[in-house]
Amino acid sequence: MKIRLISCFFILFFFVFSYAQKGIVKGYVKDDNGQILPGASVIYRSDITIGSITDENGFYQLNLPIGKCNLTCRYTGMITDTLSVQVLENKSIDLNIQLSQILFELESVDIKVGKFDKPLEEQTVSLVVIKPQLIENKNTRSIETALDQTPGLNILDGEPQIRGGSGFTFGVGSKVAVIVDDMPMLSGDAGRPEWGFVPVENISQIEVIKGASSVLSGSSALSGAIHIRTAYPRSKPLTKVNIYNGFYSSPSVEGAKWWSGVPLISGANFLHSRQIKSTDVVIGGNLNYDHGYIGPPIPSQFVTDTVSNFSNEQMSSKRARINFNIRKRSKKLQGLNYGVNGNVMLSQSNMSFAWLDDTTGLYRAYPGAVFLQNQVIFNIDPFLNILTQASGKHHFRTRVLFSDNQMTANQSNRTTTYYGDYMFQKTYPQLKGIDFIGGVTASLTDSYASMYAGGGSPNNELFNLSAYTQIEDNINETLNISVGGRFEYYQLNDTIKAFKPIFRGGASLKIYQETYIRASYGQGYRFPTITERYIKTGIGNFGVFPNPNLLPESSWNAEIGIKQGLKIGGIMGYLDLAGFWQEYQNTIEYMFGIWDLANPNSLAGFKFLNTGDSRVLGIDVSFAGQIKFGKKCKGTFLTGYNYIVPTTLNPDYVYAVDDMNREYSYNSTSLDSNSGILKYRFLHNVKLDAEITYDSKISFGMSAKYFSKIINMDGVIKDFEEITFNSGGDLQNIRYMDYFESHRFGNWILDARFSFNMNEKHKLAVIASNFLNRSYSLRPLKIEAPRTVMIQYTFKLDKN
Repeated sequence: MKIRLISCFFILFFFVFSYAQKGIVKGYVKDDNGQILPGASVIYRSDITIGSITDENGFYQLNLPIGKCNLTCRYTGMITDTLSVQVLENKSIDLNIQLSQILFELESVDIKVGKFDKPLEEQTVSLVVIKPQLIENKNTRSIETALDQTPGLNILDGEPQIRGGSGFTFGVGSKVAVIVDDMPMLSGDAGRPEWGFVPVENISQIEVIKGASSVLSGSSALSGAIHIRTAYPRSKPLTKVNIYNGFYSSPSVEGAKWWSGVPLISGANFLHSRQIKSTDVVIGGNLNYDHGYIGPPIPSQFVTDTVSNFSNEQMSSKRARINFNIRKRSKKLQGLNYGVNGNVMLSQSNMSFAWLDDTTGLYRAYPGAVFLQNQVIFNIDPFLNILTQASGKHHFRTRVLFSDNQMTANQSNRTTTYYGDYMFQKTYPQLKGIDFIGGVTASLTDSYASMYAGGGSPNNELFNLSAYTQIEDNINETLNISVGGRFEYYQLNDTIKAFKPIFRGGASLKIYQETYIRASYGQGYRFPTITERYIKTGIGNFGVFPNPNLLPESSWNAEIGIKQGLKIGGIMGYLDLAGFWQEYQNTIEYMFGIWDLANPNSLAGFKFLNTGDSRVLGIDVSFAGQIKFGKKCKGTFLTGYNYIVPTTLNPDYVYAVDDMNREYSYNSTSLDSNSGILKYRFLHNVKLDAEITYDSKISFGMSAKYFSKIINMDGVIKDFEEITFNSGGDLQNIRYMDYFESHRFGNWILDARFSFNMNEKHKLAVIASNFLNRSYSLRPLKIEAPRTVMIQYTFKLDKN
């Protein structure tokens, strides 16, 4: 009995003594500029199970044994630092940590992508980062103009295309996911990006992922994803106002100018962000007026146009948008923050499907193939985040997205989308630092539109439920491995159901200082939108026809790449080379055909069809970084080249029969089927942007884009031209083939900009897009904008 009592006494004494032999180390982690670093890890080297993740204020706290303790502090894009501290018994010691940038002082290094906080060079997928300076310097009124400068990514008629993953669909059914602050930014009914809705004045970073990315980016990421991240306030207030005014130049085609006076473009952006005690507040907005360069139709003497008899003024565009972000950091519960983001936009615009003719009518719309839109769109996004040391990170995000589009020609539609996502993330020190992420996402789209009655009713509902997970492990800071999966379930109108598991995996290996090789495999899956299945409408002499039996499309992507850090004289950057192989099953294409002979007013038009299987092989090269000339002159550059071989895998597969009993296959519908090349693709694509700054005051920049000629397109466009020509005046003649044959060459498009910083607060800039005023077309029956010249004034009051 005595022995037991003595043993209990010693055990109790040991625990009390052990507890007493500890002290507290706490402080803040910041960078060289004093900016807080939330999410940095501070680890006790003698026992890696003891560690802390800095909270939203960059604060950490550790309970450590007394004596000399060695700590390691890590953060993405920063040099890992090891520190020593003398811990005193029952004492609290303040230890603030300052981290410096990694070897290459590249603005694109500090990224968060794939839901994990990983450096750019450790990514297992091809990735391009766009910083906010490029967005501001190019006078970006809508975010797609900046995205279009990304190597391997093209924005055609509002539709994002990565590595030739799609032809053109007028933006409907995007095969590229567009995500803003981890929330999808595609319309619920059509899967169309709402580019004007993105707050361009408050973007901290854009990450473009190339290749199938559905596991973590959602089902729309069939060929890639665009992650846009907005900025929260820093420690001191920021106010920014941007005012611009400019005009379109007259087209270089003689007789094509349709306007009188000056075709103005004008507007303003504003942003104010600040921390009010424990609350972050951001408010921003945009006003924009655009005269437009596409004029109203001119009906022929034989055809009366009652659908699109518009005035010049009606063809202009107007937009007003305001957005806010509010986040509250809890004082009572460390790591808890919650808030709401919101955005509302009113706009008037037009959508044009085809030009009037291929000479003086290039910059006018075809009768009946253009309509006007008045749009009201808003979203409310409540959220809650819980960041803990022991229990990981919990993120709850919700959204209500409402869109009401009032359009001419009975094209109006109204959609409400409800979205919710729970995501859990944790690093497990006991498993050698394995990172885990998992979550559940649900969305419900409620749509009403007369033109969606192709399924029997103008009311349609689309429900989606998905679960996802991914694991990443960094072995000896040399090999980074990631594997993940997602399960998708869709239900359309209680009748059509589909489910699909998808997977991905990848690895990145550091083989030498700043030399990384990577390999990855990923699957994609996309369920057809309500628009693709059920749209049924006539637009003058054109029609858009429903296909209720449209099947989901899927894809897989494999690639191998190498990223090499370079420092040659004053040039510092990363050279990236990747080879990729991507295949698509049940490929959905927007096909032109003769679908309704019984309706002479809309006998021809477009229908979404599953055209079989296809393959895209290619290489992707990019080089991004900085350059210095002496002490006062420095510059940045982003350049890339993309070469693809997009081919059909079953050229004789008959996927449709039109009203003229013609069988539709790749071979029978292609204008040039000998090559096997998919329609409306650019085999060669070059992007370049560079800017030089002298003495932090004077900057000159240039951008260049090259699109090679289109090899193949729908042969039925030629047939439709012949039908309108031989209609005896019942149909206004539409002309394209002469233009196509005389423009079988590539297009170089050049932009230029010049800016002068008067001081830290005021900047003036002149920006010219397409400054050589080239007249060019990138898709059938659509001319691109002539030269625009803009003057921009920026006021920026940044106390940071």
